[in-house]
Amino acid sequence: MSNIVAIVGRPNVGKSTFFNRLIQRREAIVDAVSGVTRDRHYGKSDWNGREFSLIDTGGYVLGSDDIFEAEIDKQVELAIDEADAIIFMVDVENGVTGMDEDVAKLLRKVSKPVFLVVNKVDNAKRAEDAVEFYSLGLGEYFTVASINGSGTGDLLDALVKALPEKETVINEELPRFAVVGRPNAGKSSFINALIGKDRYIVTDIAGTTRDSIDTKYDRFGFEFNLVDTAGIRRKSKVKEDLEFYSVMRSVRAIEHSDVCLLVLDATRGFDGQDQNIFWLAERNRKGVVILVNKWDLVEKDHKTTLEYEKAIRKEMEPFTDVPIIFISTLSKQRIYKAIETAVEVYNNRTKKIKTSVLNEVMLPIIENYPPPANKAKYVKIKYIMQLPTPQPQFAFFCNLPQYVKEPYKRFLENKLREHFDFKGVPVSVYMRKK
Repeated sequence: MSNIVAIVGRPNVGKSTFFNRLIQRREAIVDAVSGVTRDRHYGKSDWNGREFSLIDTGGYVLGSDDIFEAEIDKQVELAIDEADAIIFMVDVENGVTGMDEDVAKLLRKVSKPVFLVVNKVDNAKRAEDAVEFYSLGLGEYFTVASINGSGTGDLLDALVKALPEKETVINEELPRFAVVGRPNAGKSSFINALIGKDRYIVTDIAGTTRDSIDTKYDRFGFEFNLVDTAGIRRKSKVKEDLEFYSVMRSVRAIEHSDVCLLVLDATRGFDGQDQNIFWLAERNRKGVVILVNKWDLVEKDHKTTLEYEKAIRKEMEPFTDVPIIFISTLSKQRIYKAIETAVEVYNNRTKKIKTSVLNEVMLPIIENYPPPANKAKYVKIKYIMQLPTPQPQFAFFCNLPQYVKEPYKRFLENKLREHFDFKGVPVSVYMRKK
């Protein structure tokens, strides 16, 4: 278990730039729009061999009408609860503001180590100006310039010294489940319903979650990392660079996950954008579970579910062997079923089938339904094996691989699914020269 360090402060003091410098990759979105960091953001950093997790909190604003800023207050309080140490960042250009005083008041009550960090100090004049921050009543301060990193070494030395020693638990690679879908389908509500903690800001404004965030989940005998992604938007809707960056992040989240939980809005159906996300997951050979959310809002009779499911499967052809679960994040209906299914799909994706069993099952089927002859040439499949890849891929060794066409490969894939259960997982079939 690594220690958790939270970075707090009002908007635009440079928290995200500092956060990026510490974790050495562009994890948080950096942009000059106030309140861009709308969610806490997690990353890993280490200094002198001590690893710690970093939380970049949303800009902390008190008594504001802005719906996000009111929610961000809660986030900072949560961060203060969760963190082992707190970095309170202020900005020498603006000096001490009313908002800084509000935050300082909260932090003076905290019994954890608090580091007051004055940012944007890149010359001697500014170093002198920093003296006024003594007035916040938090004692000594550190001066840094997060844009070029000056001063961060001293701060990190003091920080790792103050961190409590934690017993190390070796975290074997946990499965990663990415919660994906278009904006406002209910992804964050789904995660909150699971975790039972308002870990995400949930407001009914599309595009609240602009970044993707990891949460470790271990309840009811399941253990995995949940990745919440920004709502993926159509490219034409991506007006600001910011949204574009979020889209890129969602794509990356899919690439780095094992199973994608695609959340749909039942009132909108499985539309073009949902399909794009579905095919993106399929192209990356990821496990997929489809969660139809807001099912409680749909007028139903005894046939509704079946018809709805049929319509979705029609759009998914030929990859139709995918679990579809109807959920409601509000009433928590079938939420655990969703997780159970995701775990099953993960197990299907990592399943390895013995070569002897494969041949025993598949060769008689092939004998009864051999590949169609081509130009009076007969294809003979002699032997089958599963390839040592992270997802299910099978090689069929035969004399004339070039003559085996797509429909027959699909037939083989369907037979593999029938006998070995690869529900929710793309399966690849290759013909190889024996």
